[in-house]
Amino acid sequence: MLLPVATMAQTSPRPLKLVAFGDSLSAGYGLPASAAFPAVLEQALREKGVQVEISNAGVSGDTASGGLERLDWSVPDGTDAVILELGANDALRGIDPAITEKALDAIITRLKARNIAVLLAGIYAPRNLGTEYTSRFDALFPRLAQAHGLVLYPFFLDGIAGDRALNQADLLHPTPEGVRVIVQRILPTVERFLATLPAKS
Repeated sequence: MLLPVATMAQTSPRPLKLVAFGDSLSAGYGLPASAAFPAVLEQALREKGVQVEISNAGVSGDTASGGLERLDWSVPDGTDAVILELGANDALRGIDPAITEKALDAIITRLKARNIAVLLAGIYAPRNLGTEYTSRFDALFPRLAQAHGLVLYPFFLDGIAGDRALNQADLLHPTPEGVRVIVQRILPTVERFLATLPAKS
C-alpha cells in the first residue's frame, strides 16, 4: 500500500532512513556538515512533517566506479532509500560514458536487490567536452532511470550551475546558499519519490 508522504511519516513508527550516496556535491566540500546537501534536505523534509534521517555518504572526488567499490559499506542494512548522485567527476575527467553507465547500473541493481529504493540524480557534462561526449554522457541518466523504473532528477545542479553568487571560487561546488537552492529545486521530486515507498513498520 502506498501512502502520501505526510501520511506515511505520521504512521511510520520510525523515521525513514535515507542515504545520500555521491561525491563532493553530497559530501559538502568546503562547507560545515550542517550546510551540506543531506543535512539541509533532511531539515527541509522535517519542516514538511516527514520523519526522515539522511546519512551523508558523499566522498569528494569519487567517480561512479569508486562508488560501486564502496557501495556495500557506505549503504548499511536498514536503509530505506538512496539518493544516488554520482557522475560529475566522471564527466570532469572525460571518462567514457559507457564506463560510468555500467558502474551506475551495477549500483542500482545491487541496491534494488537489497530492496532499497533509488532516486537517481543526474548531471550534465561540461559543454567544453564537445557535442559527441556531452550527448552520450547526458543521455545515460534518463536511460538508466527508464531501464530501472526510477524517479529521475535530471540535473542536480539545476539553478546554480555557473552562478558565481551560488558557487565557491572554483565554480564547481555550491556555497551554503547554493545548497539551499539545490534543495529547494529537488524537494518536490524527493517528496514524489518518498510517496512511492511502502510504509515501514
